[in-house]
Amino acid sequence: MKTERKVLIEDTFAEAFSMYMVRILVTASTRRWALASAMEAKGLGTTAIFCPNEVGVEAEVNSSDTPDQRPGVLLMMGHPKIENVRKWVPRRIRHCILSVPTTVAFDEMPENLANDSVSIEGTPVQLFGDGYEERVEAYGRSMFRIPLMGGWFYVSERFRVTKGVAGGNIIVLGNSMPSALLGAETAVDAIKSVPHVFTPAVNGIFASGSKPKSSYPWGTTNEKFCTCIKDRVKNTMIPDGVESAFEVVINGLTLEDVKRAMKVAIEAAVKIPGVMRITAGNYEGKLGPHKINLREL
Repeated sequence: MKTERKVLIEDTFAEAFSMYMVRILVTASTRRWALASAMEAKGLGTTAIFCPNEVGVEAEVNSSDTPDQRPGVLLMMGHPKIENVRKWVPRRIRHCILSVPTTVAFDEMPENLANDSVSIEGTPVQLFGDGYEERVEAYGRSMFRIPLMGGWFYVSERFRVTKGVAGGNIIVLGNSMPSALLGAETAVDAIKSVPHVFTPAVNGIFASGSKPKSSYPWGTTNEKFCTCIKDRVKNTMIPDGVESAFEVVINGLTLEDVKRAMKVAIEAAVKIPGVMRITAGNYEGKLGPHKINLREL
């Protein structure tokens, strides 16, 4: 007879905060080049604490659904400070998209969400043309085209910005490292079905859950969730039987997008044998204004 297995969803909340975001569609002649460009542009984009900004892949896009009928990858980039977005979006495009063979960079922010923009005019992207660049109408939008050895590089004239939500998260606790990791991996795979969100960590999973305030001027380990020192930490959050924990952080264009992604992530993770609990990271409301209650999801 099959025995019902129960997983505890802790009565807690994930604490999220506001983040300015852009959404870029990178296309290329083949999936290989589109994906390579997107992954290069994502580099050093796991957290706003130390990285220039947070970056992640939202989804791959079929050629039938892109403006130039070529395979593409949707990237999202963000930071709590708008000036950081204005600085680093052109730099990532310049060094990680423009320089990659056959690529095009389209602004793909939904118009109804846009409340600001990053202009490419006057940046190292436009000026790379050294006076030979042109402003043109292409693919039904206003773009710059910049001469390269491999041909023209097309890029949207500006990238619209929205004030999205960052820091939605779940923490998967398991009775072993393999079970906790598989639970987190399954959660990340489920999140891919939700549009307008991204997971900034490498493969979507943090082994290094952190806390924003510590003895040092940067984030340090969240010792209350460290299974390897649970016997040394006062008020540990690791219950008996749990041997490993992993965090999945989710950023999105709207609070509802993040909630949907957290919901499907939880529903996927609890199906994995060995997953014992699902909880979330928060800082008693001191980090951000959005409180996403796990049980309400």
